[in-house]
Amino acid sequence: MANTAAESITPAHVFHIDRTLYTGRPADLTGRPEKEKVAYDLLDKLGIAYQRLDHDPTATIEACHDIDALLETEICKNLFLRNAQKNSFYLLMIPGCKKFRTAVLSKQIGSARLSFAEPEFMEQYLNITPGSVSVLGLMNDKKNRVQLLIDRDILEQEFLGCHPCINTSSLKIRTSDIVNIFLPYIGHSYTLVDLPCDSD
Repeated sequence: MANTAAESITPAHVFHIDRTLYTGRPADLTGRPEKEKVAYDLLDKLGIAYQRLDHDPTATIEACHDIDALLETEICKNLFLRNAQKNSFYLLMIPGCKKFRTAVLSKQIGSARLSFAEPEFMEQYLNITPGSVSVLGLMNDKKNRVQLLIDRDILEQEFLGCHPCINTSSLKIRTSDIVNIFLPYIGHSYTLVDLPCDSD
């Protein structure tokens, strides 16, 4: 018998969020990747407090809107970029409302035109896969191959949202703790940039 139209439709996956806002690391780390555990270990070692939401993988910034509301902060966009020669790499942190404009950013940092870096460089330098890019991944950049770029609007926010090196959890962390404690500990500085909003 032929399938009816209703029978042939595959239900779309519903994005699931555990709506409980947890403080600190999971009580049970079973099944969680090692790089996530290492992120929690370092935050705890540095005395950096954070709140956590667990959820299905977030592959796009659009999937983060519900998470933003629950965390009461914005998950900033973290873009991994490179120059044309593939010998300079950048991690750009910008608000979700802003777009990466290569001409504007390249001029501000005095670089040749930038584009998105390939996943193999992301894994090599940050031990992170696409969809999970996070400032916390800089802990794995022992040779400082990746330059951190932070948009001015990020620094004006009391908190920022980021992944613990995997996009099945999101953390709410004080921006000042990232800038004043985390980055100095791992030996990374940052360059301040100011990108226009979409409406500009």
